[in-house]
Amino acid sequence: MKAGFVSLGCAKNLVDTEVMLGIMQAHGIELTPNPADADILIVNTCAFILSAKEESITTILNLAEYKRGSCRALIVAGCLGQLYKRDLLDEMPEVDAVIGTGAWNRIMEAIEEALSGRRVILIGEREIIYNAKTPRLRTTPNYTAYVKIAEGCNNRCSFCSIPLIRGRQISRPIEDVRDEVRRLARLGVKEINLIAQDTTAYGVDLYGKPKLVELLRELVKTDAHWIRILYAYPRRFTDELIDLIAAEPKICNYVDLPLQHASNKILKLMNRPDTRESIEALLNKIRARIPGVVIRSTFIVGFPGETDEDFMKLRTFLQTQRLDKVGVFTYSREENTAAYDLPDQVTEQVMQERYHDLMSLQSLISQQRNEELEGRELEVLIESRDEEVPQVVAGRSYRDAPEVDGLVYIENDGRSKPGDLVRVKVLAGFVYDVAAERID
Repeated sequence: MKAGFVSLGCAKNLVDTEVMLGIMQAHGIELTPNPADADILIVNTCAFILSAKEESITTILNLAEYKRGSCRALIVAGCLGQLYKRDLLDEMPEVDAVIGTGAWNRIMEAIEEALSGRRVILIGEREIIYNAKTPRLRTTPNYTAYVKIAEGCNNRCSFCSIPLIRGRQISRPIEDVRDEVRRLARLGVKEINLIAQDTTAYGVDLYGKPKLVELLRELVKTDAHWIRILYAYPRRFTDELIDLIAAEPKICNYVDLPLQHASNKILKLMNRPDTRESIEALLNKIRARIPGVVIRSTFIVGFPGETDEDFMKLRTFLQTQRLDKVGVFTYSREENTAAYDLPDQVTEQVMQERYHDLMSLQSLISQQRNEELEGRELEVLIESRDEEVPQVVAGRSYRDAPEVDGLVYIENDGRSKPGDLVRVKVLAGFVYDVAAERID
């Protein structure tokens, strides 16, 4: 029995994919990268915004073409299945089974039912999260891994459908996360990327208060080389956390703060607890106390009610703060979210104009920030070698998260291989990437 798997969406979804792959492998199913060879095809979908839903549906339909060949079952897992359940089966006869986000552990049941000719919907009554003993087949390179420390979200941002899909937050015990990280480090994983919908809220459901600092204090005792914190909401980014990041060399001086906007009016409409003033105060503290810190954030343009004045406040904020890494998204109107029925919806044309304006502005800032690195020494985790120019290798420093940030290109390096950690000196900075030379 062979299975093909497509994983869409974020790193949190990728972890769900990896545990489903691990369960399937433990049951003797062979995995194939070629869908034409697969008896079973599974797509783990994303449904966070409209474009993600469209990509998921297109992928399902493309995979359905293989049912004319050897494929006997097409299974839809993840967020799209959780949101639309019966609608998927009713409107897409090509689909044989639907698995919600809280039912990944029933992947074998879905496969068996689908192969028997029974179309099923498997939706868990509540969200679940894997543990250190759950079978997992990692799809990332052997030197880096994502570790999901919590599932779901207790925040109620008015634009976000994640609580509707994933439910309320459930955290893994500190000891369980520690055991997984310890095992990964023993297997040679150098970079641990901690993920959750809101990492700074980790532990509230289990311990009655945030426990990210306590978790990190346990993780730095492992053999992991880099520990990176992703998706850290500003409200709980405490002084204690700032000081721990500054003091512990294993924790990357990389702060990922999803800020979303800089107009107090829009932040309130988004149901965000932050204000521009509180955000700026936090950024000032982080920069003052964490040496060489890199700050990444994401912003939404075109939220309902966003006037030219609101947009200019956001633009001025970016000009003033000069964040190292910025992602910009146009507002996506999602059903059943609080923002769906808000008045003063912004036109698509205006959203696109604001999007391109901010991206153009941030490109200039990013290039300037990278040019400021020229002459500086960095430690780089090697990821690949240029096939056309074998003397050039690419990697990432602590400044760059996997998949979302830029690369360090190292010239005249015929020795380094993926997974190596090397010292380099930056020669030139560009919009997203930097060029460097190896110095050790």
